[in-house]
Amino acid sequence: MRIALVSEHASPLTQPGGVDAGGQNVHVAALAASLAGQGNQVSVFTRRDGSGHPDRVRTPAGYDVVHLRCGPAEDLPKDDLLPHIPQFAEDLARAWSADPPEVVHAHFWMSGLAALTAAADLGIPVVQTYHALGSVKQRYQGTADTSPEHRIESERDIGLGCARVIATSRDEVGELAALGVDPAKVTVIPCGVDVDRFSAHGPRSPRTPRNRLVAVGRLVPRKGFDTAIQALEQLPDAELVIAGGPDSQDLRDDPEAIRLMIEARKAKVQGRVRLLGRVSRALMPALLRSADVVVSTPWYEPFGIVPLEAMACGRPVVATAVGGQLDTVRDGVTGHLVPPRDPDALAAALRPLLADRSLREAFGAAGNRRVLRHYTWPLIARRSTEIYRRAIATAERGLPLAVGS
Repeated sequence: MRIALVSEHASPLTQPGGVDAGGQNVHVAALAASLAGQGNQVSVFTRRDGSGHPDRVRTPAGYDVVHLRCGPAEDLPKDDLLPHIPQFAEDLARAWSADPPEVVHAHFWMSGLAALTAAADLGIPVVQTYHALGSVKQRYQGTADTSPEHRIESERDIGLGCARVIATSRDEVGELAALGVDPAKVTVIPCGVDVDRFSAHGPRSPRTPRNRLVAVGRLVPRKGFDTAIQALEQLPDAELVIAGGPDSQDLRDDPEAIRLMIEARKAKVQGRVRLLGRVSRALMPALLRSADVVVSTPWYEPFGIVPLEAMACGRPVVATAVGGQLDTVRDGVTGHLVPPRDPDALAAALRPLLADRSLREAFGAAGNRRVLRHYTWPLIARRSTEIYRRAIATAERGLPLAVGS
């Protein structure tokens, strides 16, 4: 099958950890690699950001990355890209006219706008994954939401206009239904985990004798690292290691890193909080394995890949009961779910885990089994391919999507 993945701001070649580089980059790269590994011809279309990559890059995993115009060839916040999407769509249409894919899978709402525009006259079906919805972001971020105007209306139009929608969590299905997207055209397929890299067996990062909590993610307020810092005040024998953000030498100038260390001083735990900055994918499994418990405390999280990677490494997870974490973490089986922005509840969930090694091991083993059963990338790729086939069949019949198809 000839498959085009569109990911306008999140290139699979970009190292995660920056403000706009995270789970979507990992998702697109891993999905493309697994689809290619199953015999498909896969190209990922993304914007040229000035990183010096040629027009087309052949990756070791067997898929191509194609760089197209989408504004100036420099780093731009994703929320500033909307005015350049028509240019991106124009280049997509030109590329697909010369070498049409059988199906397009758009990632993020602006990719969906461009893909639907480019595919409209070519008869190519478009499958959409949002990764995050504007309605949810606005609800949780309020005036701090920097999304372009009319994002929510555009997401509704994309859901109505595409052939199929792949949601990454059950929570997202309800949000899409509230937008007016027919649940019959939505299929839940979660993010996956590279279980060759993230496994329970392997080296562990060096650590102190203290109980170790590890948190991973971009250094942005919604990740809720301040909640973990505040909970540490009630866990006197524990340390908190936070990975993510800019390179370590640039942390002193990072606004969120500065804010988090101010929070640590307020809680009088600054000696037990370490900000590592960006940690490479190659080193991340060893860091996760070094944890007694991995904490994931965002107050808004469309999916959240970190709990799955921690579970794959055999570590128990305490996570906030939001978004995709409601699906991935089994409360009382692979870890615990707690309310967001509640350091007391977080500390209460962590305390018995840190005191009981056998409980940690039981939760970790259960998490590892859960990942191997439900979240491997080859499984995710096979399920995605089935949705692509349904979209292609619908386009070939020239019929609207049938309810329940």
